[in-house]
Amino acid sequence: MAHESPKRIRNVALLGHRGSGKTSVNEAILFSAGAINRLGSVADGTTVSDSAPDEKAREMSISASLSSFHWDDRKMNLVDTPGEPSFVADALAALRVVEGAVFVVNGVMGVEVSTSRLWQRVADLGLARIVFVNMLDRERADFFRTLDSLKQAFGPHVVATEIPIGAEHELRGVIDLIDMKAYLYDGAGRDNCREAEIPDELAERAQEYREKLMDEVAEVSDELMERYLEGEEISHEETVSALKTGVTAGRLFPVTCGAATRNLGVDRLLNAFVEDLPSPAKKGALEADGLVLAPDETKDMVAFVFKTLADPYAGRVNLFRVLQGVLRHDSQVFNCRTHSKERIGQLLVPQGKENEHTDEFGPGDIGAVAKLKETHAGDVLAAKDGEIPLALPAMPKPVMAFAIEAKAKGDEEKMGAALRRLQEEDPTIDFHRDPQTGEQIVAGLTQIHVEVIVERMRERFGAEVGLHPPRVPYREAIKGKAKAHARYKKQTGGRGQFADCHIEIEPVPQGQGFEFVNQIKGGVIPGGFIPAVEKGVLEAMGSGVVAGYPVQDVRVRLYDGQHHSVDSSEMAFKIAGSMAFKDAMGNAQPVLMEPIMTVTVAVPEEYVGDVIGDLNSRRGRPLGMEPKGGLTEVKAEVPMSEMLSYAPDLRAITGGQGEYAMELARYEEVPAHVAQQVVQQAEREEAVRA
Repeated sequence: MAHESPKRIRNVALLGHRGSGKTSVNEAILFSAGAINRLGSVADGTTVSDSAPDEKAREMSISASLSSFHWDDRKMNLVDTPGEPSFVADALAALRVVEGAVFVVNGVMGVEVSTSRLWQRVADLGLARIVFVNMLDRERADFFRTLDSLKQAFGPHVVATEIPIGAEHELRGVIDLIDMKAYLYDGAGRDNCREAEIPDELAERAQEYREKLMDEVAEVSDELMERYLEGEEISHEETVSALKTGVTAGRLFPVTCGAATRNLGVDRLLNAFVEDLPSPAKKGALEADGLVLAPDETKDMVAFVFKTLADPYAGRVNLFRVLQGVLRHDSQVFNCRTHSKERIGQLLVPQGKENEHTDEFGPGDIGAVAKLKETHAGDVLAAKDGEIPLALPAMPKPVMAFAIEAKAKGDEEKMGAALRRLQEEDPTIDFHRDPQTGEQIVAGLTQIHVEVIVERMRERFGAEVGLHPPRVPYREAIKGKAKAHARYKKQTGGRGQFADCHIEIEPVPQGQGFEFVNQIKGGVIPGGFIPAVEKGVLEAMGSGVVAGYPVQDVRVRLYDGQHHSVDSSEMAFKIAGSMAFKDAMGNAQPVLMEPIMTVTVAVPEEYVGDVIGDLNSRRGRPLGMEPKGGLTEVKAEVPMSEMLSYAPDLRAITGGQGEYAMELARYEEVPAHVAQQVVQQAEREEAVRA
């Protein structure tokens, strides 16, 4: 089977807040394109993209899902991404391999938190964006209010290319503002759309929004603007071409609309993929640190792996994008990270969990390959070995940590293997042994994230584990400067140990991390021993002097010392460096730091007072609130230690009608009375271990 031309490919990611209906849009698109024969439902777990048991049980996307199909003689690669912030890694990874993003927005709620965050990420990458306002058949849905919220959030170049006919349960079609035609929908079948005249009662409004659209389109080029201002008619072809140019350049953001569960407006959205979003050929070459990768089949093959699926039966399945050249089955490629060879076996064209086989993928195309030995997300596969500067985007750091242990004796190895496989699938999972307690720690972005990790360990790998209460990742820092002198001297009969070093420590701005400055002069400490001092300091920073938590944001200057020509060694200087740091830190006003979270809570208006009162009781600082559709969004900054039991408490306060998201904002010094409790708890744990 020959590969597709990059001119006839569209790579698109579906993005948006949880509950906006992305999976329903994905399902309706596949149904409208003839890729599936039945319109599945999220509620009954029959959709193509949410096929995992935990996705069906929770009625939400947890992993990104790739579907490939054809529409209007183009190949469409559509990535349905999770909207729940706990699983944002898949959405961010998908942005590395698409030219266009479709933001699905709930017509009741308008622009929500995740939508705004992802929009900024997409803008940073310079990707084309269009919007689909979904759920317009719901009670309190309002397209024009949502359009206003989009303009307010993302600027004046957000422009409607369609407006709805009817509202809420009376929604029956859309008006295309480019063609100035109405399209009415009867039922949810595949051929449910018919062309009609614009209803008289909407003619004036349609003309108003058509003029707003043409104002934006005309700004794409000076020549077009000049003709438009002179009253000259802009042809349909010129309008479509200018719109695509503006979208590709990130200067125009078309807004379409409909209701995915009724398959209303989805065929128009598919047409927008073709007409408004760029192909890999139109987007052109990718440049990374001086390397140019062009969508050209004659060049050496380079492919980027953006997603790994950990299947206990099929093994690893890697989703990739061919950046240049052609990837063929039964070929041999290099993994540019490990510099090892990988044999490409079966190439797969995915559609949710189902796959078809193909012989090759050309430049710009997206596909899957199974059973590669060492390759996982973030790797580059190439025809020739070498350094290719491509990587996954920066991921949020895990902040919710639990102690984890196998329920059955002897299952520790199975638990570790399962977590390592899941880490390949989700790079925001952290799994490590706590050096202070000896416990195995698993950390994720939220409590839901960790719960899903545990479920997948059990369902996929048969690893039954238990979780202990979440651990707050406290840190320690210093507020002042201090000097220290440490001498390590040991005589054991033969060759002894000797090291002497003088250091000064001082705080650096939060987030700057650790800085080591070598100011040794005259060779009082030989250069070969300097790294050993730094290593000793880093080791000491793993357990601070306040409560044994890791130390952050410190500059250490090594400015003097002594050595012995026979007895000095790297080990001696490492020990001396560690001793000096602990001594200096005790005199540098050490403090305990706690993570502060930005919390966004969406609740019905009647619960706002109770929610704000509850956040205040958790040492929270409200940042404000604003209406979002039928709900009110409350923002606050709250210490993580106060949010560990928030999910069940919010359910109790709001009768299950509230939801929240949180992300790390920064670290702050812990108030004295709270710090005392944390220190006492650390001392009790240390006594138990002793």
